[in-house]
Amino acid sequence: MLFNDFEKITSKQWKNQIQFELKGADYNDTLVWESLEGIKVKPFYHNDEDAVTNAVSTTNTQFSIVQEIYVFDVEKSIDKANEVLNRGAESIRFIIPTTEIDVVNIINSIQKQPKAVYLQLLFLDVDVIAKINEEAAKQSFEIFVLIDPIHQLGFDGNFFKDGNSDFATLNEINKKANDINWLTVNATTYQNAGANMIQQVAYTLAHANEYLNRIENFDKNITVEVAVGGNYFFEIAKIRAIRLTLNALAEAYSSNITFHIVAKPTRRNKTIYDYNVNMLRTTTECMSAVLGGADAVENLAYDAVFHKTNEFGERISRNQLLILKEESYFDKVNNPADGTYYIENLTNQLAEKGLELFKDIEKNGGLISQLIEGTIQRKISESEAKEQALFNEGKEVLLGTNKYPNAQDQMKNDLELYPFVKQNPRKTLITPIIEKRLAETLEQERLASE
Repeated sequence: MLFNDFEKITSKQWKNQIQFELKGADYNDTLVWESLEGIKVKPFYHNDEDAVTNAVSTTNTQFSIVQEIYVFDVEKSIDKANEVLNRGAESIRFIIPTTEIDVVNIINSIQKQPKAVYLQLLFLDVDVIAKINEEAAKQSFEIFVLIDPIHQLGFDGNFFKDGNSDFATLNEINKKANDINWLTVNATTYQNAGANMIQQVAYTLAHANEYLNRIENFDKNITVEVAVGGNYFFEIAKIRAIRLTLNALAEAYSSNITFHIVAKPTRRNKTIYDYNVNMLRTTTECMSAVLGGADAVENLAYDAVFHKTNEFGERISRNQLLILKEESYFDKVNNPADGTYYIENLTNQLAEKGLELFKDIEKNGGLISQLIEGTIQRKISESEAKEQALFNEGKEVLLGTNKYPNAQDQMKNDLELYPFVKQNPRKTLITPIIEKRLAETLEQERLASE
């Protein structure tokens, strides 16, 4: 009842007071800023101008903490999965590189009940997926098979085999795999390559639409993977906008289609110098993921850019999510962004502008056609160049790298992985979408001068 004692103040009264405090400076020039997406951000939001829509419904009290394991050795991978499940992980993502890996053995050897098991297959094989489907019927936890030929095309430059064969295989899988979630829209490359948020919403939507157009009678769950950047409120709104537009798309095909969003921090703003700052970046990015309504969150280790997978980095990244869940109570509230005029406003703008771009993509042949023509790559490259220019000018800040760098940092002898864009000249169907970090050129210059 406290607020009943105060007189209501309109947005016009707020603006008048702000204008008075500015002592003649222009309100719009001083306090309104424009994002890379062309969205103007006001200094305050008021319910007489920004109505609450509550358009996005999310239930993320049970967001799952995911740990990734690349399967080199099956027995070691099983041991590691059981260990991390006992140390706070709730779900496991196994990356399966070849058909020779015994996936059924992996599933059966998990001792502690996970919330879900994600099997990311780096190949497309009906028989392997049929075996997984048969095994899934015996398990009490959910199994997600992550296969995405369109992501394979964009990221690698080629389909698994060719377009017709890959989509024929997906249609065959659709007839046989009834007990697993198997279709995936991996939209992480768009963000990691520098696409702005409107592009990310539109490309995710167009990506899903390609599958819904090409797979007959599909009416199951689709797993959507997104990368989360450092623009805190915008990223919350981006995930909400993706869910909002995907739900609208699904209604046109089947009311049974649902979406399971898996979020992971972007690599684009991560650095090798002053690398502990990466922990701060990934913390806010995981917060955006949870508040945006992601169903599962897989953190990125602070040293993932330049170190091989290691126990310490994984433990820290896992504990960041455990702190958000167990100590910060991020798992206690459904729809935590509801009622926030700013986030609702951003959600609606990103959804509307993303939908407009999606319609343009469809009018011009769809996502795959525009990938083959090079249009998507060119648009992402233009967006990436704008952000890179801001970083080079110091307007896009990465602390410890282009602002307040520690000149004493020495990294040349600490690089276990090559942290820059790799050159691999070869014949491809399309020019791949190249993922690139903002700090790469600056870091190469610093390494050369050590």
